[in-house]
Amino acid sequence: MRLVDEQLERVLASAVKPAPVRVAISEAHGLRCAEEVVTARPLPGFDQAAIDGYAVRSVDLVGASEHEPVSVPVVGEIPAGSRQPLRLQPRQAVRVAAGAPLPTLADAVVPVGFTDGGSARLMVHCGVPSAAFVRRIGEDVQPGDVAVRRDAVIGAAQVALLAAAGREKVLVHPKPRVSVISVGDELVDLARSPGAGQVADVCSHALTAAAREAGAETSRASLVRGDARDIGAAMQDRLPLSDVIVVCGAVGGNAGAEVHAAFAGLGELDTTRVAMHPGSTQAFGRLGPDGVPTFLFPSHPATALLLFEVMVRPLLRLALGRANPYRRMLSARLTSPVSSTPGRRGYVRGRLLREQATGDYLVQPLGTSGTHLLSSITEANGLIVLPEHVTEATVDEVVTVAFLPAPA
Repeated sequence: MRLVDEQLERVLASAVKPAPVRVAISEAHGLRCAEEVVTARPLPGFDQAAIDGYAVRSVDLVGASEHEPVSVPVVGEIPAGSRQPLRLQPRQAVRVAAGAPLPTLADAVVPVGFTDGGSARLMVHCGVPSAAFVRRIGEDVQPGDVAVRRDAVIGAAQVALLAAAGREKVLVHPKPRVSVISVGDELVDLARSPGAGQVADVCSHALTAAAREAGAETSRASLVRGDARDIGAAMQDRLPLSDVIVVCGAVGGNAGAEVHAAFAGLGELDTTRVAMHPGSTQAFGRLGPDGVPTFLFPSHPATALLLFEVMVRPLLRLALGRANPYRRMLSARLTSPVSSTPGRRGYVRGRLLREQATGDYLVQPLGTSGTHLLSSITEANGLIVLPEHVTEATVDEVVTVAFLPAPA
């Protein structure tokens, strides 16, 4: 058997980052920026009022108080979006809306609450310092500043800066494209009720969702019968459209032979068993003229999801440019014992808890009665990882747990 780390090394060595593409900034959210975006204009683009109030010269209001207010005439009004220039004379005020350009010579804005709200003549009860309640030109971003750095993940704040910089489009690293193919004569679509000897196609739906959660652009192929010709045709269809392909079903037996026959002319598929439990039976290779990483997993959804988590997700995260493609690992004390197969790395679903008194992590094993059971997966937020040399772990023993946060 090949060790898990050795298999992962082979898998991650196949990671290929898709070529950058230019997209509208509204579509760039969550992607990594593939260029350094430099602003060509200041932000704000002009001196403007930060609040509704009155534009003034701060020097004219020195000494203003409730007992000795300063009286100045209001000589105009500037709404937001105004393009009409206005010059302020000494000891005058201009009514301004938030976002409106300041008149020439004005260096501050007096909030309405500091005044009597006059429209012709204004009584100011409290002076303000220079630059008070004013957004100065370029105080946020100056021309030549970097708005978004290369390889930064574009979130809402980055989209705002891109828009402020006047960028409609931005160069990004796209999501890797993942195709999921379900193979098996026993499978039926969810719209049909399974007959004798038939099962619903759960696996492809589960793996497609897992790929989407990992950050991939996903597509799910129609069901494929366990015939080499049909399987080969499905692969030929998906290879040009995929950066990663996951095939579930037909790992061994006659169906497995058909799969290998279908892949024979596309590249080498390595079927070496991996020292892990569950999921030791799996295959991986690079197929087609572009060497697309291709996985072959069992048809059991719970096992296939585990294999996706351990093998495929790190590959996708690496393709997305993540420096560390792995889950956050925690130490937690067991609330009940667990066991593992000798010589294999064990994976057990678990529910992470927090001990109130100490703040330490606890983990409650789930699904220990059968690795094929789906019912406990929805309750799991962690994956207990038992090293190859560990066959049993007892209550209160500290184990390593991969944290599986709920999808956002």
